[in-house]
Amino acid sequence: MQENNNQEIENDDLYEHHRFTASEGQEPLRVDKFLMNFVENATRNKVQQAAKAGNVLVNDVAVKSNHKVKPNDVVRVVLSYPPAEQLLVAEDIPLDIVYEDDTVMVVNKPAGMVVHPGHGNYSGTLVNGLIHHIESLPTNSNERPGLVHRIDKDTSGLLVVAKTEFAMAHLSKQFFDRTTERLYYALVWGNVDEDEGTIEGNIGRSLKNRLQMSVFPDGEFGKHAVTHYKVLERLTYVTLVQCKLETGRTHQIRAHFKYIGHTLFNDERYGGDDILKGTTFTKYKQFVHNCFKVLPRQALHAKTLGFTHPTTGEFMRFNSEIPKDITDCLEKWRTYSENSKDVELD
Repeated sequence: MQENNNQEIENDDLYEHHRFTASEGQEPLRVDKFLMNFVENATRNKVQQAAKAGNVLVNDVAVKSNHKVKPNDVVRVVLSYPPAEQLLVAEDIPLDIVYEDDTVMVVNKPAGMVVHPGHGNYSGTLVNGLIHHIESLPTNSNERPGLVHRIDKDTSGLLVVAKTEFAMAHLSKQFFDRTTERLYYALVWGNVDEDEGTIEGNIGRSLKNRLQMSVFPDGEFGKHAVTHYKVLERLTYVTLVQCKLETGRTHQIRAHFKYIGHTLFNDERYGGDDILKGTTFTKYKQFVHNCFKVLPRQALHAKTLGFTHPTTGEFMRFNSEIPKDITDCLEKWRTYSENSKDVELD
């Protein structure tokens, strides 16, 4: 039953195994030959297979094995499993615990906290804090203690943690069967046309940039993903939307909204930290940059989480307050919109 975790906790995270920076005097050299010079026991075939799978990055872009490495290039090898030397260490990290009993715990994760180790974040994660708070946690199929689902580092909001093997299996099946309730608030660029809608399209790792997820509408790549949305507030050049997840893919809301032309506000990884809508006036540009300073991350918050308690059978629903950085940014946009009634919407 625990195999169901793979439906929610996808093995999409890439762990850095090697990183090398080419010297100033580096002559152009195929990346497979370059790595063979540095990685112990590496064979050309292994390196070429890794490159074919998109696991060899040069300056954070996946490259083929014949790509030429140049001076100061950063060459990385990233794989779907953590390095063998990576061990989980319990850390006394303050946790915002919304609810806890002998079976489950609901945590309100702040923006900036990584959920589990990976991508160079091997300490200070939610998992490091969880294993300090709880002596023994069950692990999911990816060996991550307590985790049934996850949210991104710079996304704030609610997560449920399983404290027993039974709870892990029970909650995992709920996520697999799509019987949980997950509502997010997102501020996106542009004026979303419809008051309500559904975004559907397979999501998988980008073929061009392995740090991003892309939408593949024809279904050739990726996994089935569905996001329902409802407009909550229109603020001239941005829109506040409520998103209901039917599936739970990596970066689902971020990728889906970029796909329909409404990238999340200040989402650096997906280009939302550029001014994507609005005027060319200098004052407007300064206003947007001030909003970026107030909200220095993607505008995404996991606001509501509902699930059936594994032992009592009761459906439990939890709500979290929208964080101050998002509310402050919204207030700025409300003020701007009030003063710009005559501005034509993009």
